[in-house]
Amino acid sequence: MTNPLILEPEKTADACVIWLHGLGADRYDFLPVAEALQEALLSTRFVMPQAPTRPVTVNGGYEMPSWYDIKAMTPARAIDEEQLKASADLVIELIKAEQAKGIDLARIILAGFSQGGAVVLHTAYIKWQEALGGVIALSTYAPTFAQERELSACQQRTPALCLHGVHDPVVPSAMGRSAFEHLKHWGVNTEWKEYPMEHEVLPEEVQDIADWLSKRLR
Repeated sequence: MTNPLILEPEKTADACVIWLHGLGADRYDFLPVAEALQEALLSTRFVMPQAPTRPVTVNGGYEMPSWYDIKAMTPARAIDEEQLKASADLVIELIKAEQAKGIDLARIILAGFSQGGAVVLHTAYIKWQEALGGVIALSTYAPTFAQERELSACQQRTPALCLHGVHDPVVPSAMGRSAFEHLKHWGVNTEWKEYPMEHEVLPEEVQDIADWLSKRLR
């Protein structure tokens, strides 16, 4: 496994954002965003792990960085759940590593774009049993969420920011909205923001993320 890219802050770190890239990208994909956010978050470390390279069924079996295999696109994503769970375990290892460095769980944020977002949603609200500082879900979906599920009181205390493009042809906004509605149904303090964009990130969106993070980490 490739070591994560770590962006240390100007001051001694007392907070951390663990940020997962999307399918086919790499750990450097959100480095410019992390650098921009760190200009205001002077004591926040950014940790950007790298997905393993493996075949992706919907892409003709072509090997690429992937947090899990996608076997079919419709009617909803059919995925390799064991690979998703393994990726969530990797995120949990990173959370524990930050704890070992003295970072309080309330100041650890999980963020992820597209496939990476699905992993952090699964990690925070399915696998991890303690409250975190928050989750940022960008242009993503939650393939492991189910209506009948109930969250623990600790999981409910992890707030979420869900962001999506209304013109997204890769992950339709309805899929992101469904994840948001599940979280709201479960009593999670969650916000929904949408933008006139496709499967991408806009400066306006980065500013909204900066504002949300600043309320929690400054």
